[in-house]
Amino acid sequence: MTTRADTARDTIVERFQLKALVESCLLIEEDVAGIKDIDLGMMTGAGIVPGPLSRADEQGLDEVLASLERARSEWGEGFAPPLVLRRLVAQGRLGRKTGQGFFPYPQPDSEWQTIQLEERHGVAIVWLNRPPTNPVSPQVLADLSEAWSDLDGHKRAVVIASSSPFAFSVGADIKEFQQGPGESQETLIDTGHQLMRSMERSSTVTIAAVNGVAFGGGCELAMGCDFRLAARSAIFGQPEINLGIMPGLGGTQRLPRLVGEAKALEMNLTGEPIPAEEALRVGLVNQVVPDHELFDAALSWARKLSDQAPLAVERIKTVSHQGDLDEGLGLEREAFAAVFASEDGREGISAFLEKRTPRFNGR
Repeated sequence: MTTRADTARDTIVERFQLKALVESCLLIEEDVAGIKDIDLGMMTGAGIVPGPLSRADEQGLDEVLASLERARSEWGEGFAPPLVLRRLVAQGRLGRKTGQGFFPYPQPDSEWQTIQLEERHGVAIVWLNRPPTNPVSPQVLADLSEAWSDLDGHKRAVVIASSSPFAFSVGADIKEFQQGPGESQETLIDTGHQLMRSMERSSTVTIAAVNGVAFGGGCELAMGCDFRLAARSAIFGQPEINLGIMPGLGGTQRLPRLVGEAKALEMNLTGEPIPAEEALRVGLVNQVVPDHELFDAALSWARKLSDQAPLAVERIKTVSHQGDLDEGLGLEREAFAAVFASEDGREGISAFLEKRTPRFNGR
């Protein structure tokens, strides 16, 4: 039997939870804090677990919106549904049940031991799935390599994202190094190098959606992708020097190509991390977006890049990675001739002249 005290308690709890969500949304809209900062702050500072944004995602943002509309009519304008919540619901981002709300959620079609694979809106998504920090181990790279063999050349674009809301990847699994140099380290390096070189040479475009910490091997995995998008709360670093070791998955090679030799040497020798905005300024990332818009931005990039001609994509990527200028120009000349004479080349020119959207088939 429900008593008056029970009803009063439930009303207090509901009002508090709804008001906490409204205030959290206002912090987002006013650009005071990001979604991770808000939920972490509420969990660690106020003991509210899960945080208000995660809780809303679990309940369903459409249901939360309806609750706020009722609360507004009963308790006043202080409970008016915030604009960001209305926008998410209008976009169909209803929380965990749709795979995306304030946070993104995997809805995998297949799974490995450490990763999940999903296709959403025609885009392949590889989810790093070793929560909470997604350390890189030989098993992770073996799983990524196996998934990549299914995607390479078969999908136009792939997004690499994290199933953890608070980290992309903290880097190599230190437990793998406790026994000293050995087979696991060699396997890690060899598998990682082969995987990322294959990604760089492929007609499939790769996009890293970096939502949080990307250190060491995690940063190197992101650098192995063609593009890097970062949430505002993301942070990048190569801290291996602080352990008395050095980058081993391309950090000494790809980082200077992206940010310049001086900045790369600074990052590799000091181990000091840099925030997303600085990473954008020095050329490590292509775009920085609010945390709750990162996954949508990555999917948008992937859909746009999926429309490009695969042959041209592959040749551009291959030629762009040449270190010697004369050699690169020679390869560019050969690649241009091959692409210009391809079916895709003829289709692109015809579509331009006929003012229609081209239909590329990779031939």
